[in-house]
Amino acid sequence: MVKEIPIRSEVPTSQTWDLTTIFKDDQAFDAAVEDLNLRLELSDALAEKVSNSGQDLYQALQYGLSLMRDLEKVYVYASMKSDQDTGNQYYQGLNAIAGNLAAQVSSAIAFFDPAVLSLSDQQLAEMFETEPRLKDYQHYFETILTQKGHVLSRESEELLAGASEVFNASQNTFSILDNADMEFGAVENEDGEFEQLTNGVYSRLLESSNPTVRKNAFQTFYQSYAQLENTFGTLISGNVKQQNFQAQVRNYQSAREAALAQNHIPEVVYDNLVETTHQALPLLHRYVALRKKMLKLPELHSYDLYTPILGTPDFDIDYESAKAMALEALKPMGDEYLSIMNDAFDERWIDVVENKGKRSGAYSGGSYDTNPFMLLNWVDNLNNLYTLVHEMGHSVHSYQTRNNQPYQYGDYPIFLAEIASTTNENLLTDYLLKTITDPQIRAYILNQYLDGFKGTMFRQTQFAEFEQWMHEKDASGVPLTAEVLDDAYLDLNQEYYGPALTVDPEIAYEWARIPHFYYNFYVFQYSTGFAAATALAEQILHGGTEGVAAYMSYLQAGSSDFPLEVIKKAGVDMAKTDYLQATFDVFEQRLNEFESIIDTL
Repeated sequence: MVKEIPIRSEVPTSQTWDLTTIFKDDQAFDAAVEDLNLRLELSDALAEKVSNSGQDLYQALQYGLSLMRDLEKVYVYASMKSDQDTGNQYYQGLNAIAGNLAAQVSSAIAFFDPAVLSLSDQQLAEMFETEPRLKDYQHYFETILTQKGHVLSRESEELLAGASEVFNASQNTFSILDNADMEFGAVENEDGEFEQLTNGVYSRLLESSNPTVRKNAFQTFYQSYAQLENTFGTLISGNVKQQNFQAQVRNYQSAREAALAQNHIPEVVYDNLVETTHQALPLLHRYVALRKKMLKLPELHSYDLYTPILGTPDFDIDYESAKAMALEALKPMGDEYLSIMNDAFDERWIDVVENKGKRSGAYSGGSYDTNPFMLLNWVDNLNNLYTLVHEMGHSVHSYQTRNNQPYQYGDYPIFLAEIASTTNENLLTDYLLKTITDPQIRAYILNQYLDGFKGTMFRQTQFAEFEQWMHEKDASGVPLTAEVLDDAYLDLNQEYYGPALTVDPEIAYEWARIPHFYYNFYVFQYSTGFAAATALAEQILHGGTEGVAAYMSYLQAGSSDFPLEVIKKAGVDMAKTDYLQATFDVFEQRLNEFESIIDTL
């Protein structure tokens, strides 16, 4: 008998997020859309006079910010309604409306940055002098001025903004195909039950102590991607082409330079990450070889990389227990932090369990005028406890930023986003290792840490390297066919995991299922964020009240300064390699500890 996943209506209300705090119903959403459409008509009049005076510049600025602020609520409501059941055609329609409206808003406000960039330094200074209200936006204008040479004429910017839905077609198609339309088949679990494979079930079965379960799940899962690899190849190629195209028309040397410039990140940060990780690959090879030895396998396969080396101890943890443990683990953050966490639990900020059609994975979302929201697909294991504290880190970061910064600085750059979430993971690991004395479970926790490190510092850097490779190949005229992608990915995977890993042909298709390849050089920030978080967690645990205060300054800073400056003030210089090397040192220390424990068991 196949274990069925509940449909949305069968999920208890207490385990769903409360989106009525955004709009009380769909009619309120419709009214907000109508209001935005009416306000779009004011664009031309404001564009004509934006450069006339400081007051006109201020009015145009307020117009653009107010449109974006209200659009955020519309987009969050529609996208989350769609994510909770991607098979719901009505909410897919609302999501399409929001996407179309986002393109129109982008087009309507596209005049502003070119107008600012067309002003001389003297003209802009005079406007700030005659309109004092502009002074609250000093850094906002500084970020615009960094775009000089990369922002096009108003007509060109409007054209590009209006084509955003076309540019996003590959990403949107991938999302629907991967989350709603694909069928992965059913496999037998450890209890002899057949389960319908989903992304969440697949991840759980790879942790099984039964190698046959792991192998069958792996091969069945990737069979679906193999059958559609030409489709996925076309989608990823189209996505890379549009990113390279947009970088070219904006006078950047590469898509990577263009993407990093959006957050004012020098490319050396990316290069340092890849280079330092390659230097540390012998540590990963050592861990992979140890895994093979401890599992007593004649061959170690890709599907053997996620099961606990010592089996699965009695550490299943249900959601309610996980909430309590998360609060204990994050106590070093202080009472204010814990109060926000309790609000998240008590006020239904979290959509907890998996249901049919629900978007896979986990995320934290929301807008300036809403509370943060978290999407989970809860499974009773340690990985999901880590996911909970991870997404809570994002959510508290969002809450603190929005409650301490005005709207223009009320969001944080993507580059800083993963630091808060991963700091929480580091604190959880520290808590578990301090409170658990059973050698078997300690070894399990260390195994989870080492696996988490592998999955972040090594795996995400591998993705970042592959993403860069795809863009470089496309820019040089090499067609990104499925075969080309398969071969390159297989070679890179083997380079990372080393000679102890037996080559599985199915792993060549893994590129086809990675949503972050559509996110425009986002994925490297998981690794840099993990490394910065390692340094910050040590500061919180051992730096006393000053360490916590410095960390809170980062949570509350939003985009009020450039990201490298924000995190530097909190204690980490990410333009150097020190923080990366220190992170790999922690991995080596815990690998040593793990080896010493298992020698005594």
